[in-house]
Amino acid sequence: MNESVISLENVSKSFRQTQALDGVSLEVPSGTVFALLGENGAGKTTLIRILTGFLKSDQGSATVLRQSCAKAGIEIRRKIGYVSDNPAMYEWMTAEEIGWFTSAFYEEGFTKRYHELVTGFDVPGGVKLKNMSKGQRAKVALALATAHDPELLILDEPTSGLDPMVRRQFLESMVDLAALGRTVLLSSHHISEVERVADWVAILAQGQLKVVQPLEDLKNNTSPVTATMDDSSATLPLPPGQVLTESKNARQMRWVVQGLPDDWRAAYSGDHGARDLASQPATLEEIFVAVCDPRADRPVAISPDGGRVVSTNS
Repeated sequence: MNESVISLENVSKSFRQTQALDGVSLEVPSGTVFALLGENGAGKTTLIRILTGFLKSDQGSATVLRQSCAKAGIEIRRKIGYVSDNPAMYEWMTAEEIGWFTSAFYEEGFTKRYHELVTGFDVPGGVKLKNMSKGQRAKVALALATAHDPELLILDEPTSGLDPMVRRQFLESMVDLAALGRTVLLSSHHISEVERVADWVAILAQGQLKVVQPLEDLKNNTSPVTATMDDSSATLPLPPGQVLTESKNARQMRWVVQGLPDDWRAAYSGDHGARDLASQPATLEEIFVAVCDPRADRPVAISPDGGRVVSTNS
C-alpha cells in the first residue's frame, strides 16, 4: 500500500443518544479514488467534518496529510480541496469574481489554473452565482477546490441532484486527478457512481466500518451462490467461505459468500438434494445490500448434525 494520506484510529463520535461513529479505523492510500459508501445517516459527513477539523472526535485519532485533524484543522483545510453537496459561496459574485477573491488565500498560479478549469467546464461568464443552475455552481465549486492543485480532494455527495452530463464530468475529473498522483476521498450513497470510478471502497453502516478493500478484490472475492432444492422443505448446508446472507424463494436458496473456494460444489456432493448449483462475481450493489441491509437473514449457527441452518435478522 502507498503512504497513507488519511489515517484514522479508533475514531468515535456521538451526538446525545446517537452514535454517529463507532471505533472507525481507516487508512487511505495516496494516488487513489477512495470511496466512502453508505446510506444517508451512516456517519459519512460526520467523518468528513472530523477530517477537515470542523469537529473533534470523542475518542481516537485522525490525521490528514500527516497532520493532526484536531490540532491543525485550518492548515489542513488550506492544503486540501473540498466540495460538498451544497457548496457555500457568495451568491452575488460571478465565477470570475469568486475566483479572484479565493486566489488571495493561495499561491501564485491559482487564478490561471482556475480560469482554465471554469473554461473547460463551460461555466458562463458574467453570470452571478445565484442565477446559475445547480450544475454550473457545482462546476465552480470544483474549480475552486482544485485550482491550487491539492494533494487531497474530499467530495461529500458532490453529484447529488446534478444532471447526468455534469455528474459524468465530476467522475472524469476524479479519475484524472488520481492519474496525476492525487488522492480523492468520495463520500456517496450512489453505488453506480462509486463502482465506475473507485479504486478502494469502504462501506459505513450505522457508524461502523463494515468493509475496507480494493474494489476489484472485493468484487472478485464475493459471490452470489444459488442452488435449487429437490424438496422445498429440505435444508441445505452452507457453502464454504464466509456467508454474509441467505434467502429462500420456493425451492431456490441464495447466499452471498466471501472467499468462496473454486471447489465449493463439493460441499453438495452426495445426497443433499441440491442441483443447478451456480455462482458469479458480485456487483457492488449486491455486496452493499448484503453488508448493510438490516432485514437480511444472516446464518449464525449450524446444528451438530451439520444440517439445519439457524438464521437471524441482523
